[in-house]
Amino acid sequence: MAADEASAICPLEFRYGRPEYRALFSREARLRRALQVEAALALSEAELGIVPGNAAREIDLAVTTGRVHLARVDELESMLRHDVMAITRALSEQAGAGGGWVHFGATSADITDTALALELHEALLVIREDLTQLTRALLALARLHRATPEVGRTHGQHAVPLSFGYKMAVAAAEVARHRERLDELHPRLAVGKIAGAVGTGAGFGAHATAVESGVMRRLGLQADEAPTQIVGRDRIAELTNFLALVAGTSERLATEVRNLQRTEIAEVAEAFDEAHQVGSSTMAQKRNPMQSENVTSLARLVRAFALPPLENMVQWHERDLANSANERIVLPHALVLTDDILTKLTDVFRRLRVDAEAMARHLAEAGGGAMTESLMLALASRGLPRSEAHELLRRLTRDLGPGAELARRARTDATVSSLLKPEEIDALLDPERYVAAAAAKTDLVVARLAPEFEP
Repeated sequence: MAADEASAICPLEFRYGRPEYRALFSREARLRRALQVEAALALSEAELGIVPGNAAREIDLAVTTGRVHLARVDELESMLRHDVMAITRALSEQAGAGGGWVHFGATSADITDTALALELHEALLVIREDLTQLTRALLALARLHRATPEVGRTHGQHAVPLSFGYKMAVAAAEVARHRERLDELHPRLAVGKIAGAVGTGAGFGAHATAVESGVMRRLGLQADEAPTQIVGRDRIAELTNFLALVAGTSERLATEVRNLQRTEIAEVAEAFDEAHQVGSSTMAQKRNPMQSENVTSLARLVRAFALPPLENMVQWHERDLANSANERIVLPHALVLTDDILTKLTDVFRRLRVDAEAMARHLAEAGGGAMTESLMLALASRGLPRSEAHELLRRLTRDLGPGAELARRARTDATVSSLLKPEEIDALLDPERYVAAAAAKTDLVVARLAPEFEP
């Protein structure tokens, strides 16, 4: 363990999240983005004749050659007690003759909010790929198990059969909707501002629009069409609520795995490294759904992070600092944990062990009770009023057990036997025939999503 990890307080620094994704939110990365904005500002102003061209080139060179160091910024901030002023002073020191033109006409939020837009743009490209990979994993299971019968469960009780593939197709469609939401949301987040203290751009005079456009063009962003001193915080609130939706789906899928892996059900199981992995320090037999439980725990935290940005939408007049401190915590945590969740969940479904025999056994142990719908509808189609058919089957399914007991009861019931032949009853109570509809619907979902999600 590295020395910095040994002294870390937040588990995000050493336990959760992929290192390469955490790096997007490092202090070095954030400084680099702020300096990019300062350089883009100077170059755009020079293009318009606001600052000397040689000064802008010096500023840009100081940024691109990495002359500004975090240690010096920290040293200055300890004296100035202002993060952006520390950055601009450190940059001015390294920009030679251009130092006097650093940050010309800008306010702090021009730099921080535009740098944040760069950060969110990078971060969301990864989240999009995460959603793509999870959808692919679910589609692979949907295709493989398109016709694998499994008892459906509602209210925790047996319902009617579906295919396990259809369960996975439902999940894939839900995750795909999140990628669609992200594609709609992303342009609203890749938005910065170079518009001064209250958002009007007055400090840049007649060149205000051109300066802002030049900066955004260089950075690959769009400008907030109507900011105050800050970019509208409805955008950030939309992001964290989107992440909360993703977390909700993630926990739903993780909970499904956890329930289906219960000893009494055991229809699926997370992959388990039998050579090395330990399930319990006490109970050597344990094979726990640890990744799914971890996803569940972290998803609840991501949803909790949706609230502060909603509160941050309320600003005093053109801005206050009430959003600043909590955003520094909320945004990297919510994004890093969402990436962590999606990565783990993808691994769960890529390596999921599916026990089709256990699924078939549970259907058999239900004594045919899960097949009452098909029998009821067949009786109604032969002339028995639906309400009477429902009541008849409610009576026939009392105290059902294993051994296809419903089929035997139906064949010996006077009403049923008068309307249906024994072979018809057996066919109606065959789960594999019943799930043909689920398989067909699975095929439709896969066919729709595959062109968008599969390479």
